[in-house]
Amino acid sequence: MTHTIQNIDTLIVGAGQAGIAMSEHLTRQQVPHLVLEKSRIAEAWRTRRWDSLVANGPAWHDRFPGMEFPNAHPDAFVKKDSVADYFEAYAEKFEAPVRTGVEVLSVSQTEGVSGFEVETTDGTYHVQRIVSATGPFQTPIIPAIAPKVQTGLNQIHSASYRNPEQLPEGAVMVVGAGSSGVQIADELLQSGRDVYLSVGPHDRPPRSYRGRDFVWWLGVLGLWDMAANEPGKEHVTIAVSGAQGGKTIDFRELAQAGMKLVGRTESFADGRVRFANDLATNIRGGDANYLSLLDQADAYIAKNGLDLPEEPEARQLLPDPECMAQPTLELDLKEAGITTIIWATGYSTDYGWLNSIDAFDEQGKPEHHRGVSKASGVYFLGLPWLSRRGSTFIWGVWHDAKYIADQIVIQRQYQHYTDQEV
Repeated sequence: MTHTIQNIDTLIVGAGQAGIAMSEHLTRQQVPHLVLEKSRIAEAWRTRRWDSLVANGPAWHDRFPGMEFPNAHPDAFVKKDSVADYFEAYAEKFEAPVRTGVEVLSVSQTEGVSGFEVETTDGTYHVQRIVSATGPFQTPIIPAIAPKVQTGLNQIHSASYRNPEQLPEGAVMVVGAGSSGVQIADELLQSGRDVYLSVGPHDRPPRSYRGRDFVWWLGVLGLWDMAANEPGKEHVTIAVSGAQGGKTIDFRELAQAGMKLVGRTESFADGRVRFANDLATNIRGGDANYLSLLDQADAYIAKNGLDLPEEPEARQLLPDPECMAQPTLELDLKEAGITTIIWATGYSTDYGWLNSIDAFDEQGKPEHHRGVSKASGVYFLGLPWLSRRGSTFIWGVWHDAKYIADQIVIQRQYQHYTDQEV
C-alpha cells in the first residue's frame, strides 16, 4: 500500500475564531492552504462552556468586519450557540477549506528539505508553513492546592460546568472571580444555592458609562491597542459580563444579595479551607480600575465636546459589606454545607504536537513577535497580548490574522524568487 503524502502550502491548525480569520485572509491573498480541526468549527463555543453563556461584548463589536450577527440587535450579547453558528456561516461565506474530525498528532522538520512533515489522523501532510490557531484555552487548570479525593466533595473546572441542575445538592464554592467565575457564581445564587466566591485581584470595568459600552470606551481611549499589560497585572482577571442583557459586575451588590465573598483561596487541610486576608484589598483594587476608566471617559468627553448624558450615580458605590470588614479566613467545608467546588482558574496551552520544533522559550511558551515565531515557517494566532490587548477578542484576532497573512505572503515571495536572465 502506497503511503500518500499530501502537499499543502500553509496549514492552519484549529477552526475556531482564529483559524477562520486566518483562512479568510489567506484566501484573500490567494495563498493555498488547509484548515484542520479535530472536532467541529467553533467547537469550544458549543460544548466547552456553560449553557447560559453569552458573548462578553455587544454584537456590533464582537464580530468580524465582514459580517454582522443575523437577527441580533447591535447592542445585544449573543448566545454561545449563535456565536458558533456565526463562525460556521462565516466559513461557508468564503468557502474556507476546513477539514473537521482531523487531529494533528506531530510536526517534524527534515534536514535538507524545506517545510514540515505533519502527522495527522488523516495521514501525512508536507507543508511549507504552519499556523497554530488553537488558542489559549486548551487544558483546564486546577491548582495544586485543590484537596485530594474527599468523600462528599465534588470538584470540577468551570470548563465542565453546564448549569445548576448538574451539581449535587448543597452549597457551592467558586474559586476565581474573573468573567467565568463571577457569572457562574451569580447564576448559582439566582438558582437558590448558597454560594461562596473566592475573589482575587481583578479589573472591573463598567459595563457601560454615559451611554456607551465599555468596549467603545476602550476603543476611543486607545486601550485596546496597548502593546503590553501593566507590570504586576499579568495574571489579573477581568470581571465583566454580558449576562442578563449586560450589567456592571458589583461585588458589594452580590454580597448584598446573599453571596458569601472570601479572599484568595490559599490552602486545604483536614476538611478546612483557608483564605488570604485580601478580600477588601482586591475589591478596592477593582474599584480603582473602575473609577479610573470613568475618569478617562469624562476627560475624553470634555476634550472632544461630546454630548453624552452625565451619570453621577455611576460613582456611588454601595456600603462595604461585613465580609470586607470582618473577612472569613477559614472555613470547615462540611459545616458550611459545601458539596461542590468549581475551579474558575483558567487554562494552559498544549503544544505537544509541536514540541519538536524550536518555537518555544524555556517556560514552554511560544516565542514570537506579533505571532511570527522564532522558528521559520511557524506562526501563532489567538493568544493573549499577541500584538495588543485586543488580541484574544473576535475582532482583535481578525486583525492579527491579517498581519500574519501579510508576513506569509512576503515569505512566499522570497521563497518563489528565481534568478532572472539579464
